Amino acid sequence: MNAVALTIMFILGIGNFAAHKAVLESGHPLLASTPWFVHGGRKGLTLWLEFSVLLGAMLLVSGGWPLLAWAYGIYSILNYASAWVIVTGRI
Repeated sequence: MNAVALTIMFILGIGNFAAHKAVLESGHPLLASTPWFVHGGRKGLTLWLEFSVLLGAMLLVSGGWPLLAWAYGIYSILNYASAWVIVTGRI
C-alpha cells in the first residue's frame, strides 16, 4: 500500500510542478501583486518550495502517516484547479 501511495504522490507531484511552472510562465497580472521572488529572476525558489511539500509529504507517508497521501491528493486537485483558472484567464 505504501509503495502505491508513494508512486501516486510522485505522479501528482510531477503534475504540481507542471502546473506551477505554467502559472509562473503565464505572465498573468496576478503575479505582479506577489513578492519579487515569485515572478522575478529566482523562479526556482517557489519550485523548491513545491519540491519541499512533495518531499515532506512522501517522507511522512513512508513513515506511517498514510492519510497524508489523501491530503496531498486534495492539495494537488486544488493546485490543478487554481492553475487552470489562472492560466486560462478566468480570474
